[in-house]
Amino acid sequence: MAAKNVYVPVETLVPFMNEALIGMGIPPEDAKIVADVMIQADLWGIRSHGIAHLRMYNNRIKAGLNVGVTNWELINDTPTTAVMDAGNGMGFVAGYEAMNLAIKKAREYGMGSVAVRNSSHFGAAGYYSNMAAKEGLVGLSFTNAHPSSAPTFGVRPMLGTNPISVAIPSDEEFPYLFDAATSVAPRGKIEIAARAGKPIPEGWVIGEDGSFDTNSDGMIKKMNDGAAALLPIGGMGETHGGHKGYGLATIVEIFSAAFQDGAYLWDLTDTDPEGNPQFLRIGHFFIAIDVEHFIPLPLFRKITGDILRELRSSPIAPGQSRIYTAGEKEHVSSQKAQKDGVELSPGVQKSLLTLCEELDLPKNSLGF
Repeated sequence: MAAKNVYVPVETLVPFMNEALIGMGIPPEDAKIVADVMIQADLWGIRSHGIAHLRMYNNRIKAGLNVGVTNWELINDTPTTAVMDAGNGMGFVAGYEAMNLAIKKAREYGMGSVAVRNSSHFGAAGYYSNMAAKEGLVGLSFTNAHPSSAPTFGVRPMLGTNPISVAIPSDEEFPYLFDAATSVAPRGKIEIAARAGKPIPEGWVIGEDGSFDTNSDGMIKKMNDGAAALLPIGGMGETHGGHKGYGLATIVEIFSAAFQDGAYLWDLTDTDPEGNPQFLRIGHFFIAIDVEHFIPLPLFRKITGDILRELRSSPIAPGQSRIYTAGEKEHVSSQKAQKDGVELSPGVQKSLLTLCEELDLPKNSLGF
């Protein structure tokens, strides 16, 4: 293992991920979906949701907290809506199938919505909304998660990081792609800081006593135990809009649970009240909108592109180099990673080498 960051070609990582996922007991066709979602996160620069999480999924499957074979089924299906039960399988597969179904319904009826229950972590929410944008549709995806974020004026984690993603086709090389947690930071950034032995910024996490906590070491366990919580977008209190982030997180929780009679808040943990292991039972919600049912797609693309270009050409604040629109940085990051390879830190390298030992895979297949 290298003592520094290394860059590994995408063409090396994807086959490795496929083999590793199959070694975990995931069917080959499902493994392709999971690997594609994960590598896309790495290409976009969302390191916390890419190959760095591969070993975590193996651990969860081995512990009986996640089913490797995703036997999903529709328990309600109408021309424009559906409710899917993911059978506690891979969230990636459930999300992929659900958004494909929403797109199919939107093609025929203008809009399609699919709610999913009894699922698991599905990676980057933007992957699923972008599935629709690639087809010339508008896509939205939401998911709840293990409690991590405190409500405004609270100190206990009640809501997940509950991301919202919206992808909108434009006439540029890339869509408008918004994908963000409704907490001030995602759990993954705390995991990255902990692996690097670095503190987290003040204002991200609040302790039981109401003070800021910046020690990343052991922070995830504290959050899982209810002893520390991420703050919502806007931070503590209402002065800087913390109540708005809290409101958005609550909307995601309702969409991810109420439409499908799913688990929510502290029911989304991997232990029951007696301390026994249980499935997370995460919920998702997907929406696809066919633009052609409103306006010709080329005109829609141009209007969207004009809005984005006008935003980027507006006056720049002193000391800043330029203005970006959502999805632009991910597009640039993807181009760079395709050319130079995906950056892997020493901590991720170690984790992957350990996974090779557990799954009896050749270490040289990783390319470092």
